[in-house]
Amino acid sequence: MAKISLDKLREMDGYLASALVDSDSGMMLSGDGTALNLEVAAAGNSEVVRAKRKVANSLKLNDTIEDILISLTKHYHIIRPLESNQTLFLYVVLDRAKANLAMARHDIRSFEKSVDFS
Repeated sequence: MAKISLDKLREMDGYLASALVDSDSGMMLSGDGTALNLEVAAAGNSEVVRAKRKVANSLKLNDTIEDILISLTKHYHIIRPLESNQTLFLYVVLDRAKANLAMARHDIRSFEKSVDFS
């Protein structure tokens, strides 16, 4: 897979950082921003995705994760598994004081549809 540019995500209000992550390995395939250690975040959030999938399977929900939102007092952390490849997910960190959560979710979805992740 060619390195995917995440630059377009910088246009989001409150943008701090983003990453494209392989949830099976926890490896960051592409990253942007210096707000936090993206390698550590990629590995940790891979565990979150795997745990949520395991719970969904145990509950026999027969559904897929659209996104996972972690709200902190200062940040929003949005994890969005790709529709085209559920092994990969986008991870976006936003400044909560500057971000519009509904618009951010829309922008991340639009970004995913505009990029070829194959």
